[in-house]
Amino acid sequence: MTDLHDDMHVKMKIATSEEIWKPGGPVEDWTTDYDIRDEGYIENPVPMWAAMREKCPIAHTDRLGGSWNPTRFDDVREMAKMTDEFSSRQVLVMPPAPNTPEMSRYEQMIAAAPITADPPIHTWTRRMLLPAFAPKAVTRWQDYTEELCHQLIDGFIESGQCDGAVDFSQQIPPRVIAHMIGVDAGMADQFVIWVNAVLGEAMSDPVARLKARDELIGFISEEVAKRSQDPQDDLLTELIFMELDHPEANVTPAVVVGITNLLIVAGIDTTWSSIGSALWHLSQNPNDRQRLLDESDLLPVAIEEFLRYYAPVTMARVAEQDVEFNGVHIKNGDKILMNFPAACHDPEHFENPDDFIIDRARNRHVAFGSGIHRCAGSNLARLEMTTAIRVFLERIPHFELSDREPMKWAGGQVRGPRVMPLSFEPGQAR
Repeated sequence: MTDLHDDMHVKMKIATSEEIWKPGGPVEDWTTDYDIRDEGYIENPVPMWAAMREKCPIAHTDRLGGSWNPTRFDDVREMAKMTDEFSSRQVLVMPPAPNTPEMSRYEQMIAAAPITADPPIHTWTRRMLLPAFAPKAVTRWQDYTEELCHQLIDGFIESGQCDGAVDFSQQIPPRVIAHMIGVDAGMADQFVIWVNAVLGEAMSDPVARLKARDELIGFISEEVAKRSQDPQDDLLTELIFMELDHPEANVTPAVVVGITNLLIVAGIDTTWSSIGSALWHLSQNPNDRQRLLDESDLLPVAIEEFLRYYAPVTMARVAEQDVEFNGVHIKNGDKILMNFPAACHDPEHFENPDDFIIDRARNRHVAFGSGIHRCAGSNLARLEMTTAIRVFLERIPHFELSDREPMKWAGGQVRGPRVMPLSFEPGQAR
């Protein structure tokens, strides 16, 4: 396998950014030519992961400038620990849009810190977020989230139909984050547009991604400037005026902009994808839905299985040096997909991993990542997921996927429903 991949590197052509973005032909061998933009991969990547894991567990592709794709649980966790060898300064495997201004290493690090940062910057920027996202701290958003879920359902329950993605799951995290950072809840719709462009349309339209990113950063920068002059009782103000007992800490407006960028982009898309995937599953599996209706104490266990089975996020790393790892030669500058979703389907760690088992007892998944970059917002994500699913089932206990329009998934590095037509009896409630 090593010789094969080395030969691929030799044969790679130096391509312009325009050429790198061009779609290739259909994938013929997922172990040597995977494509995260492939429609089949987006709709159901599990069979592709299984093929990679069996034939070449650290697969390689030349598409999108080239990347590696580890699919075994142990490999992914070990790579997550290798922060000296694999940098987090570029967490998207997609190359930048043509003519994108080059960023310095420091600018890359703080672009969405702490997820884009390596130690020591990672250490103190993560510390800035931890107090607000500790288990007890996030409970302050419980009532707001529950009320929001009811308001959203009020808007469509009498019609007997909704788009479970657009009308519900995609509305919750943007409004919670807007509320936390102290901006108008009406910005939630704009957040959705920006996030879809940065993480969704980015798979096919790098120019739209760059435009959305610049607009988002401009908005955050204006909000940071406002709070600096007129402090408010919100998380954004707390971040701006935070003092840290860390020798490397340097809390500048640019750092706060980057952290807020992370909250809006990563904190929104990942959670709405998880909520949407859970609703999609329940629309397709009435037995699981009935068990949640009959066994209220089962929901926390089910949430962990939703997270494992439909784990939405695949981060990327950049090799800082040549690395020999489990039979492959990763070269300095190569990108690596930290495929946490594939790791969650590894049969070496999960019994019948491709079966959804709603009461799975042993479930030490890595849906939130692993190592120092494990998701700092996992407690809030669980709260939002649990509240959203519980309230939806309370108000609409019986629903199914409709054929009035095609179901649509977003994929690539964040997978989840984007269009999900649901039908149910109008005004129903238990």
